[in-house]
Amino acid sequence: MNRLFRLAPVLRARKAQEDAARGAVVQSRAEIRDAEALVKRRKLDLVGSDAPSEGSARAMVAALVARQSLAAGLFDAQRMVTSAEQIEQEKLAALADAAKRRRAVELMSERHAATVKAHDLRTDQAALDELAVTAKARNAAGTVNDPNRSEA
Repeated sequence: MNRLFRLAPVLRARKAQEDAARGAVVQSRAEIRDAEALVKRRKLDLVGSDAPSEGSARAMVAALVARQSLAAGLFDAQRMVTSAEQIEQEKLAALADAAKRRRAVELMSERHAATVKAHDLRTDQAALDELAVTAKARNAAGTVNDPNRSEA
């Protein structure tokens, strides 16, 4: 019986794939946090830029255009958060898939280990049985050869 699990390199590769997928999820979560921080900054910028209540018409129009630009920046930042969350969902799905594939090979490895253990136990038991039979035969032969010796 082959004691080595022949798919061990595959199992190592699957573990590496799962680790890479886990790293991608961590990275996408960091991107979400960055995008959320950008949204927060853009909201504060928008709140901080009140339209002037007095001044020339040009100044008022310029302030309104600036606020509109800040609002567009906020909208873009919110889209970045949504996009990053969708990417995270895709990465989580990839991680789950990688974990399933690793687990499948891991189960084969566990079955192989159990088969090897059962084989070893059968071999040990056969050796013990052979020793017991041989010892009994020796004892029986010794009783025949030596009538003064009694069986224990």
